[in-house]
Amino acid sequence: MAERLPQAEWTAREDLAALVAALGAENLRWVGGAVRDTLLGHPVKDIDAATPLRPERVIELCKAAGIRTVPTGIDHGTITALLDDGTVEVTTLRHDVSTDGRRATVAFAQDWREDAARRDFTINALYAHPESLEISDYFGGLEDLKARRVRFIGDPDQRIREDHLRILRYYRFQARFGSALDEAAEDACARLAPTMKGLSRERVAMELLAILALPEPAPTIARMKHRGVLPVILPEAGAPQVAALARLIESESTFGIAGDAIRRLGALLPPVESVADMVAARLRLSRRQREMLGCLAQRRESDREAPRALAYREGTECAMGRLLLVGENPHALVGWDVPDLPLKGGEIVQRGVTGAGVSRALRAVEARWIAEDFPSRDRVLEILDEELPDPPTS
Repeated sequence: MAERLPQAEWTAREDLAALVAALGAENLRWVGGAVRDTLLGHPVKDIDAATPLRPERVIELCKAAGIRTVPTGIDHGTITALLDDGTVEVTTLRHDVSTDGRRATVAFAQDWREDAARRDFTINALYAHPESLEISDYFGGLEDLKARRVRFIGDPDQRIREDHLRILRYYRFQARFGSALDEAAEDACARLAPTMKGLSRERVAMELLAILALPEPAPTIARMKHRGVLPVILPEAGAPQVAALARLIESESTFGIAGDAIRRLGALLPPVESVADMVAARLRLSRRQREMLGCLAQRRESDREAPRALAYREGTECAMGRLLLVGENPHALVGWDVPDLPLKGGEIVQRGVTGAGVSRALRAVEARWIAEDFPSRDRVLEILDEELPDPPTS
């Protein structure tokens, strides 16, 4: 008897039932992450569907049913249905015509198994009937899911040569779902690691950061280093940096701080700002990510001495990251809002100070205010009195 998908909150959605009614139950299967995660008992974020209907027909049938669509990837057969409780990507069954390791030329198909055969891993090639919830498993994905094994469909070398990014996707899925290692997959990833040099930097960054954002990525990163995969995409990450990542994640857990991908990327780099800038540029990180990585690279053991002063200079997020990276508890910053100096330059002018003397006095007061751990305005005014020269007597 075929296995069925357990009932889940998303499988009972009325808007999904309307989509099924519009396309026809025999013309639609839930596929990929929603099926996999439901079987694992994990929360489902995105819902994808496959259909033998061509994209133009999907649009036509949805329109007739009053369902709005967006042709997000119509050239590759993907239509996004805009439903009341969220979007669903509906993709026409496909098979690969040609691939070059970066992109594929596809043709539409009518056979579910043919569509499954072009997917990456067995656990991602599970299809569920929208009404009966019966699962179609063409390549042993259910068994692999129960064994917590991430296995390529067919020949791993061929799958990787079709899309070199699948090396990083393998490690991401293995870190997220796997426990039993698939030696054929591990060997293929190591053997073909140099092919990743041809990938776009944005795609590499996306997958690397996705791995680092997982709850326990340190063992996976260490294995990527050992198998020669990590040096291809991040040669700056030597053995000391891989060990630093493990220590950081331990500190995050010990101090109850949520993991952060950029912070963890910072651990994989030596504390040298120029190196961080080079890596950020190579991975095409956003401006905010680049600034954070550069700030983290300036970490020093002395950061431990005055956490709040560090946060005042660099911002709370960077300060917490730097403290964690040196193994310090950032509890002093949790729930603490960086204050503004309760003194304005105009108040110094009113004391008879002019020109450059105003900024010098302001800097002097600020330095003492920070050193005294941000006391109240009354103390700031006392500091100002101490810093300003006595007014001339008549």
